[in-house]
Amino acid sequence: MPRRRALIVVDVQQDFCEGGSLAVAGGRDAARRISALDRRRYDAVIATRDAHIDPAGHFAPDGSAPDYETTWPQHCVVGTAGFEFAPELTIDFDAEVHKGATTAAYSGFEGTDPATGRPLTAVLAELGVGDVDIVGIAADFCVAATASDALLAGFGVRVLAALCPAISDEGADAAFSALADRGAQIVREAP
Repeated sequence: MPRRRALIVVDVQQDFCEGGSLAVAGGRDAARRISALDRRRYDAVIATRDAHIDPAGHFAPDGSAPDYETTWPQHCVVGTAGFEFAPELTIDFDAEVHKGATTAAYSGFEGTDPATGRPLTAVLAELGVGDVDIVGIAADFCVAATASDALLAGFGVRVLAALCPAISDEGADAAFSALADRGAQIVREAP
């Protein structure tokens, strides 16, 4: 019997797309292309979302420049337009996971379903998922962290790299190389 496969859509939110406070080039195009995926290829589709309330030092202090490694511009604050999914993202989700309310969180596996409080691992287990395809923003941060934690949790992992815009191409290449070394399949051609 084939293993059940889920698509994990990482942080395709307004603030991470062009025009947002922490925009990643290609975010809106990725949202459109993710939405064009054949939903029938997946047993489940799960979205992650940065959901900041007061993320304890994650944002650069007022008047200070972020270092873009440990501090960032204010982004994805719950209740703001930047928190919302990009309007180009029209694929239907079976579940949603929020992360980073009161602390920095990059991996979707650090989040929980806001309706039930269940972590992503439990959501996937309940759906009987053994393999995941990962897409979203940004390849070199939240996508990489989510893929890394999926490997640690024992899932078969494919990263659809063409649907993962990056803050830095060099950062994405390093992240994808490290993930491949650990057993992830990096799919570079567009699906």
